Amino acid sequence: TWIVEPKFVSAYNLQNIIRWTSLFGIISIGVAFVIITGGIDLSIGSLIGLVGCLLPMLLAAGYPPVIALLAVVVLSLAIGLMHGLLITRLGLQPFVVTLCGLLFYRGFARWLTHDQVQGFGSSYEGLRQLAIGKVSLGGGFALPIPFFLLVIAGVLAALFLNRTIWGRYLLALGRNETAARYSGIQIERMKVLAYVLCSGTAGLGGILFALDVNSVQPAAHGNFYELYAIAAAVLGGCSLRGGEGSILGVVIGAAVMRLLYNAINVSGIPTQLEFAIIGAVILAGVIADELIRRVASRRRAGRGD
Repeated sequence: TWIVEPKFVSAYNLQNIIRWTSLFGIISIGVAFVIITGGIDLSIGSLIGLVGCLLPMLLAAGYPPVIALLAVVVLSLAIGLMHGLLITRLGLQPFVVTLCGLLFYRGFARWLTHDQVQGFGSSYEGLRQLAIGKVSLGGGFALPIPFFLLVIAGVLAALFLNRTIWGRYLLALGRNETAARYSGIQIERMKVLAYVLCSGTAGLGGILFALDVNSVQPAAHGNFYELYAIAAAVLGGCSLRGGEGSILGVVIGAAVMRLLYNAINVSGIPTQLEFAIIGAVILAGVIADELIRRVASRRRAGRGD
């Protein structure tokens, strides 16, 4: 792409790619925890839209920024807790629960705002620096602040997944739920934890996305973001069957998705093809995962002989 269109590697475009990769990377990390357990969350795009509407409304109502931020984060965590309990206590399918969430949160956001655009105006430029600020590296290049937030989130998530007993429980649950149950793992609690983490990161992402755009459309903000996150997780090595995945891989997957999107725009390819490409990417990831599984099974069978 950079050969066809030199502006692809311009400082402005690279900063834009890094910023959006960071924002999508944060929500993709949360989705990865759910996918690792063998679940799915289709609601995060609508949750991002709801958070994006609530935050400026709370600030406009006179609440201090810290209180407003805490309120939307707590709401996001509570939504994740509700999802987890519906799935574990009532035995509902994750697809159904989160699909209903996708519809409900979007509809509630539109009702709450009367479909009116929400924004921060010019009153919270300091707060908006969390999403639009940059740290200069010299030479005319600067790293967006969301990049550093992604690094922090990624390191914490990787340590949690790979260095704590709870992370190992999540992986074990995804590999074989029955075996995990018989080994003494409280799988219901682990599933709830995964959905809480997913909605929590979606809430954080929703804050950053809203601060970035500064003009939230209740009917459109966050639309299809769940697809970007799922695609990034699958590209990053998360198996939709559960039990596999790495945080670094998910971040790389998010970067690939944004590079594809940016290449479409910069190269003049019709933007209508964006979702076709996303669909093809997800399908390719699923096919690759299945082929790898079959090859691994044959090798294990061969060693057994």
